Order: sequence, then structure tokens, then C-alpha cells
Amino acid sequence: MRYILVLLISVNVLFAQRTVGLISSDPSASFDGYTLFAPISPNSNTYLIDNDGQVVNFWKNTMAPGQAVMLLEDGSLLRTGSPAVQAMGGGGAGGIIEKVAWNGTVAWKYDHYGATYRSHHDVEILPNGNILLLVWESHTVAEALAAGRLQSRLVENALWSERVIEVKPTGPTSGTVVWSWNSWDNLIQDVDPNKPNYGVVNENPDRIDINAGGNRSDWLHANSVRYNPERDEVMISIHNLHEVWIISRKSGKMVYRWGNPQNYKSGAVAQQRLWGQHDARWVPGNWNSVMIFNNGNGRPGGNASSVDVIELPVNTDGKYRRAGTAPYEPAQSSMLCPDALSSKYYGQNISGATMLPNGNTLTCLGPSGTFVEFTSDKREVWRYVNPVGQNNMIIQQGTVPRNNMVFKIYRYPKDYPAFAGKKLTPRGRIEDGPLHVREDASNSAYRASIDIAKSLLTITIEQAGQYNFVAYDLLGRDLGYVNMGECSAGTYVRDIPMGTFFLVRQER
Repeated sequence: MRYILVLLISVNVLFAQRTVGLISSDPSASFDGYTLFAPISPNSNTYLIDNDGQVVNFWKNTMAPGQAVMLLEDGSLLRTGSPAVQAMGGGGAGGIIEKVAWNGTVAWKYDHYGATYRSHHDVEILPNGNILLLVWESHTVAEALAAGRLQSRLVENALWSERVIEVKPTGPTSGTVVWSWNSWDNLIQDVDPNKPNYGVVNENPDRIDINAGGNRSDWLHANSVRYNPERDEVMISIHNLHEVWIISRKSGKMVYRWGNPQNYKSGAVAQQRLWGQHDARWVPGNWNSVMIFNNGNGRPGGNASSVDVIELPVNTDGKYRRAGTAPYEPAQSSMLCPDALSSKYYGQNISGATMLPNGNTLTCLGPSGTFVEFTSDKREVWRYVNPVGQNNMIIQQGTVPRNNMVFKIYRYPKDYPAFAGKKLTPRGRIEDGPLHVREDASNSAYRASIDIAKSLLTITIEQAGQYNFVAYDLLGRDLGYVNMGECSAGTYVRDIPMGTFFLVRQER
């Protein structure tokens, strides 16, 4: 990374208590890597930090978040956004998916929203490079009644279904849907034999009882999607039914469900095991195990969260085991963390967890923006609190954090392919103020000057190459990117963001 001008700021502040940023760490037990997170705040950056809480890269965002972000092996960021439209709004509403290069250049942007449909919450990258999206689709009251929905269970003016689509990118702003599955095509009802999909609910667990769950339009509310390449299956978490579903891409049928057998009339209240869960994913290296962030909102005994693991009941023929009309196995899950259920470890909504290569579990208590890492013996070894609050404001150290929510997080090992050839120099902690700008004497590739009044950059390039910069104001605040792209030797004049005092070269 080369720098045109340098800003050095030194601030020494004494704090009575650490309330944001890195709270505690045990380097001997924590998994060493880089943690990716995106605060749920309009125009907030997406950050990549090391275990010391130092920022090593960030991606500027100019739109409201659509919840999910992930770092791909090619070094690009896959992120979701939310356009300023009212149609099908609600928690987790998205509509925009972007693939963003390491230096912030948007390489692909795909819109999927309209008056009666909208992508939301999560994304998944497939081995072939295609993208899985969750999509709400709206149906009229008349359509819902015709499908067997009870009038008493229609309290709003629509009923939403959940579709999973696979999008193949076809151009910088285009994509083609090459596969989809829709809950609306897999309904069952047992209230009116003269309407479609009439049948015995507990004999057809591959179908969704249209009269299960709550009465709101968004009666299902999927919040995560994951793919199993070994079995060619898609798993989604259905928040409002307190279940996870596994769908066969080949047959287009639900082949397994777990968490709340009341939904398919095969169990009692006492057999419910999930409460408003998020982030269902297969355990790394074990396609027969699933881990789930069990939010525990309404859990018997009191609200408390846990990260649970279930062993999937796979028969020798590859099918999921179910005895007659009994609930799908297992009867119980095992708890990865914390060491005991408690209101002190509780995320009412959003949140997530991932298993790390050393067997630790990294968790995100979404509402409080708190990240906690546990060892396999349930010992806490790392804690971090997101210091970015509402309207992208940095929360001062010592202040009780508010409005610093995070959907979920990832930690990548240092040998993750995305980092090959990248400079991951620590640039400072978010909560300590503007990120440091450090001097690099090797500026022989170019000479540059900034006309502050006219917001113009004049740069004379001696060595051909990629020239892309991050602009900063006088206080070291990130103003955005100046992407010149591939340049040959010569002199160039470029517009830069108003207020720019410093520019930092970003290398691919």
C-alpha cells in the first residue's frame, strides 16, 4: 500500500472501562484469523479486523444494509443491500446483491425486488459461482383463501411465501434465475376437501401446513440459507415456525425438518426445540451435522440463547429417518455453548455462530453487537463489541453502546485464499478514532498533488499499473474511493470527494 500524503494523529485518552471494541482475549486459546462484520446501520462500512481488534481492510457502503456479507475466496466481498422502497418492507428486507472487489470496486450488482417480491436476509455462494437468495413473494387474500388459508388467520392484506432462487451472474448488472423452490408450491391443508392441497398433515411432512404458525403476512420468515454440495441440498431457517428445513434440489421436495413438530402435527408443545433461531449451517467437515443459533426467545424457563448441534438421522439409503408419523429425529440437540443457559447470554433476534478450524465456536449476539468465542469446553476466550452505532457514528470508549446491531459474523483463517497477495497491515481500532495513515517511502511509481479548493487530483504516473485510492478528510475519516483503474505512464487529473486532504493507494 503506497501513500500520497500522510496524516499522523496521536490521541491519548484514559478510560475507566472498555465498553466497545476488544473487551478481552486469550491469544493462547483463541483462533487466530480475521473477523468480518457489517454493522446494521445505513452507509456503514464492512470491516475486517484481526484478533487484536485492529482493522486490516474495510469496504465503504453507500446504501442501507440488507443484512448478510461474506468474503469469497477470490478476495471479493459478497454483500446485500436494501433500496429505499416501501414494498415488502420488514426486518431483514434486502433487494440488492453486490460483489465488491478487495479495493472497493463493485464488480457485480443484481437487483431483485418489486411490488410483490423482494430478496432478504441471507445469501450463499455455490461451488459453480452462482448465488442462492431468499425471496419473499406476496399473495393476495383471495389467493390465500383459495389455497386453504383460514379467514381467521388472515389479519393483514396479504400472505407471503418463501422462494429460494439460484442466480447465475451474466453481466455487471444482470443475472439469470436457473433454479428455484417455492413454499407456495409445497402447501398442504386439512380444513377444506374442496380446495387444493387437501390431505393429512402428519402423513406429508414434506409439505407446509398453510394454517401453521402465526397470522401475520410474513408467517414463515426465512433468515438463513446454506448449501450442501455432497447431498445437493439447501437448508433454510424458518424463524416464525421455529424450524429448519432441508430441501432436495433434485426432487424439489422438503426432505427433512426439525425444531417444532407441531407444524406438521407430529408432536406436542413439549417437543419444541427451537425458538426464533438463526444461522442454521452444516458443521464444517461433517455434512451429517447441523449447528444452529437458537435465539431462545420464549424458551421455557426463560429467554436464553445457545448454539445447538443436531446429528441428522441419515439411513444407509441416504434418506432421513422418521418412524411412522413421529417427529423427525433427533429428540434432543447438544449444546456447544455457552456453559449454561442464562439471560446473560441472549440475543433476542438476528445473531449467529460458526465453528472455527480449531474446534472453537465464534458467536454473534446480534442485538448488542457482541462477538464471543468459546473453546470446545465452553470457555470464553475472546470478546468484542461493535463500536459502530446508529447513522454510522463511532461509539466512544466508556459509553454504553446502543444501536450497534450486527446480523452475523465470520472469521477466516490467515491462509484463506482471499488473503493471498494482500497487505493486511493493522490500521488502528475503530473506537480509537480515525484509522492510522502510515508513511511508505516507496512512492517512485507516481507523483501527486491535491487541489483542495477544486477537489482535484493531479497525478503523474511513472510506472504503469492499477491506481486506486481511498480518500480521507483532515480528521482521517474515510470519504470513499478514487478508482482510476489500469493506467499507463503519463499525467492524469481526476475529481476527488469534497473535503479530501489525503489519499491512500489501495493495491489489489
